[in-house]
Amino acid sequence: MNRRDMMLIGGLSLLLAVLLVASFLVGPAPIAAGDLLSGLMGGQEGPVALIAQEIRLPRALLGALVGAALGMAGAALQGYLRNPLAEPGLIGASSAASFGAVLVIYFGLSAAYPLALPLAGIAGAGVAVLLIQGLAGRDASVLMLILAGLAVQTMAASLTSLALNLAPNPHAALEIAFWLLGSLTDRTMQHLVVASPFILAGLLLLASSGKALDALGLGERTAASMGVDLTSLRRRTVLGTVLAVGAAVSVTGAIGFIGLVVPHLLRRVTGHQPSRLLWPSALAGACLLLAADLGVRLVPTNDELKLGVVTGLVGAPFFFHLLLKTRAEMR
Repeated sequence: MNRRDMMLIGGLSLLLAVLLVASFLVGPAPIAAGDLLSGLMGGQEGPVALIAQEIRLPRALLGALVGAALGMAGAALQGYLRNPLAEPGLIGASSAASFGAVLVIYFGLSAAYPLALPLAGIAGAGVAVLLIQGLAGRDASVLMLILAGLAVQTMAASLTSLALNLAPNPHAALEIAFWLLGSLTDRTMQHLVVASPFILAGLLLLASSGKALDALGLGERTAASMGVDLTSLRRRTVLGTVLAVGAAVSVTGAIGFIGLVVPHLLRRVTGHQPSRLLWPSALAGACLLLAADLGVRLVPTNDELKLGVVTGLVGAPFFFHLLLKTRAEMR
């Protein structure tokens, strides 16, 4: 790691620490910072301690973990697929995780068993990767993996729409629709405890692929001649994405474009080496998601904006810009 990369990681880490503190301190209830810290450390009981320990802290930590998962997964997929427009939803993990969680909401299990929601989302992402592996085949090319991912994504999105259409009552349909918009509101320590092991495992798997992704950038044949096991690389990249993104989506709903925007913002600094881009993308993804979540709390609206709506409003124009830029480069 060169000095420039160390300075980038150090700066992003410092920014992340500032945003974590801000996320913990900011909320709809005007509570003094000292009271919140006292409630967090156990020096105070009652509503303030409950807000600090079960609302503010889980929201801040989940925001950082989810943003890190989306950012690193986007960087890893762009390196593996050698496509600057790739992002976690491309292989169907996000859609399948959403469908698993929607099923739990549809049958009312989320109200009776709060942990059923994240577990169902993780299970949905796991089923997605099994389907992708079956459709693409054991020694699938990158193109086959993309096509299999798109097929799974389309099927999961269609089934989610069907569940929304057949919702037993307007309340259930509204709950599903709001959840699909993505949010960190009302997430508790239980959600953090269930999702964080899977997210961290996925991050470690993706981070371990950095050097192999560097070699893959020279072409599959060249990478194979350098001793890279392409099958193992594909397995680590897909499984890491499923674990990290599947667990993240299962507790927050659909939050798009983080995995697309973040690697592009950093690529000019880190160059075109995925190994240099993975951890900065994780840190920047965490920063971006926390900043967006702070924004939805600070915007003066009657009802809090959904986080997925804000990231979509920011990411969609950026995506159009990338499409136009890519088309111009291909001429």
